[in-house]
Amino acid sequence: MEVAIYNTTGKSTSKKVTLTKEVFGIEPNDHAIYLAVKQFLAQQRQGTHKAKERAEVKGSTRKIKKQKGTGTARAGDIKNPLFKGGGRVFGPRPRSYDFKLNKKLKVLARKSALTYKAQAEEITILDNFKVETPKTKEYASILSNLKYDNVNTLVVLGENDKNVYLSSRNVPNTKVTTAAQLNTYEILRAKRIIMTQDALEVIDNTLNSK
Repeated sequence: MEVAIYNTTGKSTSKKVTLTKEVFGIEPNDHAIYLAVKQFLAQQRQGTHKAKERAEVKGSTRKIKKQKGTGTARAGDIKNPLFKGGGRVFGPRPRSYDFKLNKKLKVLARKSALTYKAQAEEITILDNFKVETPKTKEYASILSNLKYDNVNTLVVLGENDKNVYLSSRNVPNTKVTTAAQLNTYEILRAKRIIMTQDALEVIDNTLNSK
């Protein structure tokens, strides 16, 4: 699939680039996408929840009433989970929600997500994406030139560019990442993907080699 290359003024250049079928034209695997998104969201969870159980609640262990003859259930101490202020039964403990996925499956998920975006014509290739100084206005003007200023966009660079990253922080509905850090969730979440030529080369080399 051939697509035109645009510049930061929003105009099409005379050049075109081919989106390789090995990355942007495969048979999408929805289950691989599901697992990759599930893992990404699981990794975002802090897992710092904690509730005190019976052994951790402060309180006397003295038997609060006699065993028989009260007409109510037997009770050993005030930390009983059935009493107000008692410990919780099987309460949450700090844990990691992350789980393992094979590298090949995660690559398949990214290829599938990129294929969906290519089929929907939601990928725009730029010759470069540069800002001289960290200015929100410059970044916003590039999106405006491309008519993406009110669209949820994902800007994919070939390598880290501090000026572009700093310029994007105050612009709503946009995110800047690199080709090496690209993940399935961010691909699907974006309505438009703006990708530089060098980022496209990195993606092809990375995903085709695995």
